[in-house]
Amino acid sequence: MLVLSFSQAEEPVCIRRGDPQNSQISKDGDIILGGMFSLHSSWKNRRDTYMHQPLPLQCTSLNFRGFQYAQAMLFAIEEINNSTDLLPGISLGYKIYDVCGSIARSVRVALALANGNEVISVPSNAPCTRPAQVQAIMGETSSSPCMAISTVIGPFHIPVISHYATCACLSDKTKYPSFLRTIPSDYYQSRALAQLVKHFGWTWVGAIRTNDDYGNNGMAIFTETAQQLGICLEYSVSFFRTDPPDKIQMIVDIIKTSTSKVIVAFLSHMDIDLLIDKLSRHNLTGHQWVGSEGWIFDSQTAASDKHHILDGAIGLSIPKAHVSGMKEFMLDVKPLNSSSNEMFTEFWETLFNCKFKQSKSSAGKQRECTGHEDLTGVQNSFTDMSLMPIFNNVYKGVYAVAHALHRILSCNTTCDNKVKLDPFMILQHIRKINFKTKEGEEVYFNENGDPAAKYEIINWQPTENGIVDFVTVGLYDASLPADQQLNLQNKSLIWAKNSQQVPSSVCSEKCPPGTHKVLQKGKPVCCYDCLRCAEGEISNITDSITCVRCHPEFWSNERRDVCVKKEAEFLSYEEIMGALLTAASLFGTCMTAVVAFIFFRYRQTPIVKANNSELSFLLLFSLTLCFLCSLTFIGRPSEWSCMLRHTAFGITFVLCISCVLGKTIVVLMAFRATLPGSNVMKWFGPAQQKLSVLGFTLIQVIICILWLTISPPFPFKNFKEFKDKIILECALGSAVGFWAVLGYIGLLAMLCFILAFLARKLPDNFNEAKFITFSMLIFCAVWITFIPAYVSSPGKFSVAVEIFAILASSFGLLICIFIPKCYIILLKPETNTKQNMMGKGATKSF
Repeated sequence: MLVLSFSQAEEPVCIRRGDPQNSQISKDGDIILGGMFSLHSSWKNRRDTYMHQPLPLQCTSLNFRGFQYAQAMLFAIEEINNSTDLLPGISLGYKIYDVCGSIARSVRVALALANGNEVISVPSNAPCTRPAQVQAIMGETSSSPCMAISTVIGPFHIPVISHYATCACLSDKTKYPSFLRTIPSDYYQSRALAQLVKHFGWTWVGAIRTNDDYGNNGMAIFTETAQQLGICLEYSVSFFRTDPPDKIQMIVDIIKTSTSKVIVAFLSHMDIDLLIDKLSRHNLTGHQWVGSEGWIFDSQTAASDKHHILDGAIGLSIPKAHVSGMKEFMLDVKPLNSSSNEMFTEFWETLFNCKFKQSKSSAGKQRECTGHEDLTGVQNSFTDMSLMPIFNNVYKGVYAVAHALHRILSCNTTCDNKVKLDPFMILQHIRKINFKTKEGEEVYFNENGDPAAKYEIINWQPTENGIVDFVTVGLYDASLPADQQLNLQNKSLIWAKNSQQVPSSVCSEKCPPGTHKVLQKGKPVCCYDCLRCAEGEISNITDSITCVRCHPEFWSNERRDVCVKKEAEFLSYEEIMGALLTAASLFGTCMTAVVAFIFFRYRQTPIVKANNSELSFLLLFSLTLCFLCSLTFIGRPSEWSCMLRHTAFGITFVLCISCVLGKTIVVLMAFRATLPGSNVMKWFGPAQQKLSVLGFTLIQVIICILWLTISPPFPFKNFKEFKDKIILECALGSAVGFWAVLGYIGLLAMLCFILAFLARKLPDNFNEAKFITFSMLIFCAVWITFIPAYVSSPGKFSVAVEIFAILASSFGLLICIFIPKCYIILLKPETNTKQNMMGKGATKSF
């Protein structure tokens, strides 16, 4: 930065390239601190022709805020110089430059602070290097200039301490190793804003940012955090105050057509002023604004005649601060006559709208300045102390350097002046400082050079006289656990349009319990439709993503928000169908008992004795069991009832069919025995008949034992038959066992039917084979139709079909075989003779 040249006297000198940069406010001292503030807010545009060296930047528009920051720095330095506890015997000086908000000028000033402007004579063999002119630099206010300054100054390790540059990018120590700040990083502010938006349930918001490092980086972190919290941005636009009017109008049109009612504004106070001016022309009110610290507690914005656009705004601000003596010092400023303080002269003239005699500009109609004007009663941005938290940041930055110097110089009652100061050493000590200000505020830096992130949540509440009151309604402390960082106080908030009800800003209303979200095609995740859960599924929370299927034993209610236990269905005695089948079973049992009683009463009559009365009584007994076994099918299935119902049914029916088969064989054998030379009956006498019944039945018993041993029937909850019911039924266990039992019964029934059919035309007045044929026809017809009816009947109706088949076939056997005989016994006793049974009588009534 310093170059070697030779004067006319051939003396080697070191001079800085480019035009010299002179400080606007300065004071000598043992140790010099640099300051960079925007004492002017803009500059005159010029058109460079590249034919000659560009002229120096000409700053315009005096900025009272920049003067306030400079005054805060001067106050801190004066306080330290007057202190006997901090840096005793050491005086701090300062060089404060006006950078006019220009990044290029900021870089030039930074180099001037590092090198100085003096021409230095050096030996011809010496390099043009020397220690830095200042030990630390206070400033700049904005993030973009700080990034440029830190990039240039970083390699020299000169500490740069900003009071208002919040871009999270500046925490990157690889790019900006010497940068520190006394204001929290936007990394925390952006996340806090996202949490604030989420807290009020706003999931559909618009976003506007300043098109610089502050706005772009801050909004990028907000967008990332918002996505994690389920917040969607309808639009995200940027602009800068120097943009053409068309771009600002485009943003106004976007806000007009948007459906979101909340706008997150990451803007500087100058940009928000420009935007609300445009919005007020279109009367765009009613939006809920969420602001960053760049404008949310700016008194000038709140005092403008357009502030109604932002009424009810909520956002984050630096916590309120008080520094005793600072306000009085800042308001006690006096013009200085030295040429090095021409800036104060311009400041004074602008503050009181007057001109000094020696001023270069014409006074015109302005009154003459006396230098004794009083600020009492003056109301402007300089006398406004609402930015005291930022002034306090400047104050803390100066004190951080002073405490670092105090350690390096080993100060006690006096300081060691022989210590050679090195910016890198100062930077390392500043990073390690931890002290409390006179107001009790703790000051320290983390590994990124950032302070602790604490914010106040501010709400704009307009008063009756039109003044906006900044009401603190909560706090945000990033050092606390995540669930405790955001703390809203129990205060009434004012929202857009002076409403006291929290506004709603969602793309889609919340899905109530019983529904789930389905994203709308081509739209963000916050835009969705609410679809009702399917049958058997529920959602018991709001905004459920999916529906949860109920446990198989439960079913969804009508609102689909609760799983209710399914109704257990089985054939019970209480219901009409169960009661009718029970009555039919008992009626059949009683009817069989009556027939048995009649047969026993008339057991000596020919019609009873004609066809083995013992088989008849055994058949009646088995029919009784058949009627009674149907009762095992009614009622709640249990382990024992499931095993009993099928086995009892199978064995009793085989016993019944075996008896009928025995009677059929007896009929055939009896007529075969009448043929000459036939002795068939001796091979099928009463003993053989009983053994045949026992043998046929024993086979079924063996089948049932094998079934029960290998895979017995068991109680089973059928969830598939009906969606909203549980069918309690008996699972077959082994389907082979079940169909083997039925198949064996069917085999005996078919054999009995064939034999009875063959014997139907044998000569006899009372040919029992005819009735057995008819009964077996009914039996087979019932059980053949049973199979498809049983398979296709749902739930308890399949049980009813089985009971009906048992009762129908039992009644068929009872009526067809025994009722004709009872008719003869009771109503036609005259035909109940041996001669008539053998066909020898004249009467053939039956």
